[in-house]
Amino acid sequence: MFNQAATKCQAPLFDYQRWNERLVALSRQYRANQPFPHLHLEDFLEPAVARELMEEFPQPDSHAWIQYKHQNENKMGLPKRELFPRRIGQVVDELNSPEFLAWLSELTGIEGLVSDDTLEGGGLHQSSRGGFLNVHADFTVHHHHNNWRRRINLILYLNEGWQADWGGAIELWDRTMSRCEARVVPLLNHALIFNTHEHSFHGFPDRLTCPEGVSRKSLALYYYTPEVHVKVAGKSTNYRARPSDGPLDAAMIWADKQAVNLYSRVKETFGLSDDFASRVLGFLSRKK
Repeated sequence: MFNQAATKCQAPLFDYQRWNERLVALSRQYRANQPFPHLHLEDFLEPAVARELMEEFPQPDSHAWIQYKHQNENKMGLPKRELFPRRIGQVVDELNSPEFLAWLSELTGIEGLVSDDTLEGGGLHQSSRGGFLNVHADFTVHHHHNNWRRRINLILYLNEGWQADWGGAIELWDRTMSRCEARVVPLLNHALIFNTHEHSFHGFPDRLTCPEGVSRKSLALYYYTPEVHVKVAGKSTNYRARPSDGPLDAAMIWADKQAVNLYSRVKETFGLSDDFASRVLGFLSRKK
């Protein structure tokens, strides 16, 4: 017989109907926002779905995390889809689906977007007390697809009860690095979508002051357009100093950026993952 319980409607992973009703206005707002096209969306997912993601988010003591610890950042990443808890994996698959790509293209005005199933540089991110990420523009070409130009970042925050005075708000800076023009506090179920290019400078450069046992959690997905006729020259992450950073800090930021650039070239040439570098950085961190 017909099973009504089995066919009962459930909350969608992404409510296209709700967001499509506002898509024209949101698209205008996205393109007009400064310092580069972006949009801050509250209640991005259905509240129950976002809470599930938060509750099953992996603890920072898991060995699966990649350690990103150097002069320009102190955070952890987990890009391996096969290690994600069930609900997080389902949401990632939805946000990489053709239907969502079509919605994202309408929002941003960028046609031909493709998703990255390997989640290179993305996936789950987590930073504990003392964590930070200096202001930077992201790598503009996929490390293992040298004709994929990176176009869009989507960051979904998963932090219930986050206090603004703990820091951790993502800052969006103008192309001259003279001023911060927008800030987004990393609250539960808030999403930030923005264009990725050589001058989309962003980060949370001040060390987190959240209590021990609390961490800044997020899910990051990156989207690309294949460049069919021209091979794109790769670029690594471009860290930049702020006006308030002193000469020594600025010099250290620059020097570390050169090291990251060298690592990115080696990684692209030899097809390496971040696991090896993570093990080295984790070992050095424990020795300090």
